[in-house]
Amino acid sequence: MKRFAFFLTIGTAAVLLGGCGGPDAPEAELKEYITAWQEGDYNGMYAHFTDETKSAMTEKQFVEQYKKIMTDIEMDKLEVKLPSEDDSKEDNEQTVRLPFSVNMETVAGPVSFEKEAVMKLEETEDGKEWLIDWDPAYLLPHYAEGDKVRIQALEAERGRIFDRNGSSLAVNGTAVEIGVNAGAVDETGKTALAAVLGIEKTFIDEQLSQSWVQDGYFVPLKTAASSDEALIQKATAIKGVTTSSKPVRVYPYGAAAAHLTGYTGEINAEELKENKGYEQGDQIGKRGLEQLFEKQLKETDGVQIFIEKEKEEPVVIAKKEPKNGQDVSVTVDAEMQKTLFEQYKGSAGTASAVDPKTGDVLALVSSPSFDPNQFALGISGEKYAAFEKDPKQPLLNRFAASYSPGSTIKPITASVAMKAGKLNPSEGKTITGLQWQKDASWGNYRVTRVSESSAPVTLESAIVASDNIYFAMAALDTGAEQMKSGLQSFGFGEDNPFIYPLRDSQISNSGDFDSDILLADTGYGQGEVLTTMTHLANVYGAFLNNGNIMKPLLLLEDESSVWKKEMVTAEQAALIKNGLRGVVERGTARAANIDGLAISGKTGTAEIKAEQGTTGKENGLFVSYDANNPSFVLAFLVEDAAGAGGSKLAVQKAGAFYQKWKVFN
Repeated sequence: MKRFAFFLTIGTAAVLLGGCGGPDAPEAELKEYITAWQEGDYNGMYAHFTDETKSAMTEKQFVEQYKKIMTDIEMDKLEVKLPSEDDSKEDNEQTVRLPFSVNMETVAGPVSFEKEAVMKLEETEDGKEWLIDWDPAYLLPHYAEGDKVRIQALEAERGRIFDRNGSSLAVNGTAVEIGVNAGAVDETGKTALAAVLGIEKTFIDEQLSQSWVQDGYFVPLKTAASSDEALIQKATAIKGVTTSSKPVRVYPYGAAAAHLTGYTGEINAEELKENKGYEQGDQIGKRGLEQLFEKQLKETDGVQIFIEKEKEEPVVIAKKEPKNGQDVSVTVDAEMQKTLFEQYKGSAGTASAVDPKTGDVLALVSSPSFDPNQFALGISGEKYAAFEKDPKQPLLNRFAASYSPGSTIKPITASVAMKAGKLNPSEGKTITGLQWQKDASWGNYRVTRVSESSAPVTLESAIVASDNIYFAMAALDTGAEQMKSGLQSFGFGEDNPFIYPLRDSQISNSGDFDSDILLADTGYGQGEVLTTMTHLANVYGAFLNNGNIMKPLLLLEDESSVWKKEMVTAEQAALIKNGLRGVVERGTARAANIDGLAISGKTGTAEIKAEQGTTGKENGLFVSYDANNPSFVLAFLVEDAAGAGGSKLAVQKAGAFYQKWKVFN
């Protein structure tokens, strides 16, 4: 039990102790009683009671009942003001009433009240003594014999998460707790229930054997979605099985937004150490937006203490109001998110869409995924382990990961080279053959392109044909230092200002170009350059937003601002955009040439090197936008796409998205 802080306010001591005849004065007796209360000495309190009080309640009963009450309400900072001589009221020679006031802190806030203690002069073994005629209202206001002190939690609601259009991404709902009434289920019923719920019978026995369980108490065993009517009906058909409602987090977009929203779950021991203001059993954001905005979303439950009376209305003596969490609205378009996710059909990949004019991130997709509603209900260890062992890695958040951009980096390479004055976009480069190397110092290493060209290669034709040699040359002509600083100006190799924690894009493993081969490879998106799809989509915005890249935003309330200024001139942007439209009209992305739209973009196939220098998997990429309505740039990546033609699969899936989005809008 707590050691309570105590303040005893009195007048002149001589007055109190002498007011009714020295050490046996009633004020002195009351003071000793209050001191015992302050020290948590309930046996000591009982010693000051009259014979009549003691005959109605044993010392054990008093100690157990009232000590528990004070402990349960978490009484603290007890302050009692005792009377002065003028305050005491003498009814007769045997009875005196002493007014006193009490202030205390409780779990539900402060409690203050005034009361008169009735003191009676009684004959004891030690002679006459003033004793207290006990009244439960001396401890709490309005409290009388037969009443019950109740502590009620006032549940607050966690803040909700909405998309840019007000659609619900995470809201509060109700689930069904399936359990048993203790003492009402037999062994046969336990066996049947275990089979229905998919749990062990020993688990049911363990829950029923908890110290708090008494016959008739509801003992929860499993939480089910309200929509799982078949399971609920099957379980409750068993004698002794019943249900109770339970607040639960609901994710309407399910797997489509699981890595974005994350989910809530019961706080664990490690999280308790790291987060203040939580208790065992509280819910906390585990991943995604739920974790990122935990401080805003977290609710604070209230509590009230009231006196329950047999024939009267309950009396509230202290109340701490609940405080709901703050709602959060994000820039994401949930329907776009869902439509993009559906294109993957369970295959691995990630996509991001960004508004080039505002920086609003409209979609953050990771596939394959999981149903966050299962986790919010409480997923079993076995099911979680199955997710972890799944070779498709559904728990991996791919939109937070970085990838080799492949040829999608080529417009960025061109921008850096032009800004450095090392690339004349209209002056063609004469390139012969399918392979090229700078000089003999490269040994057997050569840069390879897909197709030859009879005419000199210009920037536009190089983008359309995705000419690796052209962009390798452009990177070498720019030089290591200017190429490095140019990529840094596009946000590579520096902290990304996006509020959601994504991997920062890198120039190389070391941050420098340690060789000409690495520099040349970086020019066409191989080498060691890595980027997230969000960053890639965002930097393409420079070609659509007067050369400016906007700061990527996730919170709808945040104001747009320029992150990178004047990355390209209007003339340079026009040349690049012509090339990107040509990629779809007559180049590697013709599958996205959709009637009624002017899809423009750049494909990329990024070879992922396996161990020991052998060729590994390939990722297919397509960064695109509708030139007729460039309201977003979409970066779409499909993992392990070698068998489907590399970037062709990304183009097909992105094209299917544009077709559906065209109808949707």
